[in-house]
Amino acid sequence: MKESYAREEICRIGRSLFERGVVHSTAGNISLRLDDGILITPSDACLGFLDPARIAWIDLNGQQQGGDRASKTLALHQAIYRASRSFLPNTSCIIHTHSTHCVRLSLNSEATELIPPITPYFVMKVGHVPLIPYSRPGSPAVADQVAESITAYGQSGRILRAVMLARLGPNVWHDSPSAAMGVLEELEETAKLLSIAGAPIPELSGPDIEDLKRTFGAYW
Repeated sequence: MKESYAREEICRIGRSLFERGVVHSTAGNISLRLDDGILITPSDACLGFLDPARIAWIDLNGQQQGGDRASKTLALHQAIYRASRSFLPNTSCIIHTHSTHCVRLSLNSEATELIPPITPYFVMKVGHVPLIPYSRPGSPAVADQVAESITAYGQSGRILRAVMLARLGPNVWHDSPSAAMGVLEELEETAKLLSIAGAPIPELSGPDIEDLKRTFGAYW
């Protein structure tokens, strides 16, 4: 992907998320990994009004070479790319939001994962979503925790495309901005189902999940 097109894609995705209320104010960030570095939205930028020329450019040595000051979650994005690409070599886009229903589920949860397997498309499009204990936004410790989760799950055959930062929101990743946005949308809609359900939702059975894995290559 050419850098100019990548910058436009980040702006397109950010605007779409903002206009549909998935992100608000200056919450959230997006990055794209190219062959020679990472593009990432600036610190405290509103995703609905991004300027392609002001998106931060980080070289392969981790040094900023252009654009406005990079998001304070840069270290987390770098850690996700390093860890995820061991299992999903084409991982190229990460999106972080403060999605309302995902955050709500994390506020009182003591579970190790945010959402159980309650719908086939959650299993197929999202998969396991480990719940990472709260640390302040931009904390270096979070990057290490997320990388460790990606590695541990991957080594056990449960490849991740998302993690949930308690009280902050999800980070999702895929091989393109559109695909990453699809993971985010399915995750937030499933969280919404759980939030509005009046009773516990039965989980898909083990045989049902195995069928989804065989038929669709779901990572569960």
